[in-house]
Amino acid sequence: MSLQAPEFFAELFLPFHDHTVVGNTYFATPVPGQPLRLRISFTGTIHADTYGGLRLAVIHRDRGEIDAVALSFLHHGTFHRRDEATNTPPNTKQYATFGTYHRPGRPPWEGAVTTGLRDAIEQYTAVWFPGAWNTSAPSRAAGRSAQPAPAALATRNGTRAR
Repeated sequence: MSLQAPEFFAELFLPFHDHTVVGNTYFATPVPGQPLRLRISFTGTIHADTYGGLRLAVIHRDRGEIDAVALSFLHHGTFHRRDEATNTPPNTKQYATFGTYHRPGRPPWEGAVTTGLRDAIEQYTAVWFPGAWNTSAPSRAAGRSAQPAPAALATRNGTRAR
């Protein structure tokens, strides 16, 4: 069955206008005219047809892959609510993962909260593609973002910060 990858990547609300999804992989050119590209694919687990995260890779047009990072669904809380609601025990095939098998009419990643993943993708791409998120980033749907953290109070204690 299909992973419905285009819909999953649409849930991430990535701001890159020059992008496409081929199969289960997202490709983007975050900074037009630059030789660097972004590739995001699903990472498998030891179980067949089960996915446990995303793999981000920076691809140079001429030199190939120059950097990559794996973002697990577990570490970014993607399926925490779903697993808690269904009492899915840790260390099972279904915990913090999704598979290709799903209920008809529903995405295989039903119950995913993508805010943590999106934030991690933003942090990673800010290193390789500075300013790419500042250019017309789409707004997230209401209710999908975490509550804003209170701002830290600025204090002067006489020491210099580096």
